[in-house]
Amino acid sequence: TERYYTKTIQFWDINFQLAQKEAKRAIFEDWCDFLNFFDSTIHFQFSFINQRSNTEDMKQLIYIPSRGDDFDDICTEYREFLIGQMAKGNNGLSKNKYLTFGIEADNPRSAKARLERLELDILNNFKTLGVKAVSLNGAARLRVLHDALHLGEVVPFRFSWKDLPRNGLSTKDYIAPSSFEFNRDGRTFRMGQKFGAASCISLIAAEISDRMLADLLEIEHNMIVSMHMQSIDQVTAIKMIKRTVSDVGKMKLDEQKKAVRAGYDPDILPPDLATYSEESLNLLKDLQSRNE
Repeated sequence: TERYYTKTIQFWDINFQLAQKEAKRAIFEDWCDFLNFFDSTIHFQFSFINQRSNTEDMKQLIYIPSRGDDFDDICTEYREFLIGQMAKGNNGLSKNKYLTFGIEADNPRSAKARLERLELDILNNFKTLGVKAVSLNGAARLRVLHDALHLGEVVPFRFSWKDLPRNGLSTKDYIAPSSFEFNRDGRTFRMGQKFGAASCISLIAAEISDRMLADLLEIEHNMIVSMHMQSIDQVTAIKMIKRTVSDVGKMKLDEQKKAVRAGYDPDILPPDLATYSEESLNLLKDLQSRNE
């Protein structure tokens, strides 16, 4: 919208899976603090982009030129070793991670000031986690969008801010694929020469394995995983959970009435209902006492 402004930060991995139990617990607690930093006025999204790299570009990055001296043989051997390692690596996949956060503001000036303050705090939070992170400027963000919209295609990104006034194009013209086609099933689509599908996972489980995201990202294919998160104001959240507790209480009452009519013990409830009741009460307690 005209009032919505965003910034993007790129970040890298730290080793969580192989850490000791105490280190894992410390990382997890810092991660919880990191997520709790975002209040209900900040929208944020994690994007994990697995994309096949341009092999020739990668070779240029690791190319060690000969210098016409006694070390040329070593340079040649090491160059071939690096190219061999690249071929044996992630099947040419580059795996990049981004955090995009946005706010509502009346004008670009006020948005810029607040976004820069948030950016500094987020970078400090990443630093606390021991995670390397850098902010992306406009051109870098356009490159990310260009690569995402040309997933798996070798289409060079050629862009310069200076060209915009001369050619009358917008930034969208530099990143758009040759065509878009969305099928009626709402899930499959075509983007340029590539066919794709979108899947949505609703996370409603009480507990989620810490391997879930890692297992998804280990799929060796062009893929984007996005995690959209929105904090709920504490007062609103408490009201919502109280309504849930009331609904669960009504369901318990209905089950007990059915049990009495059928001649069963009214204290014996379906396992799911007992679990929902306990979990919703625990969540309400957390919200009220732990300032979640």
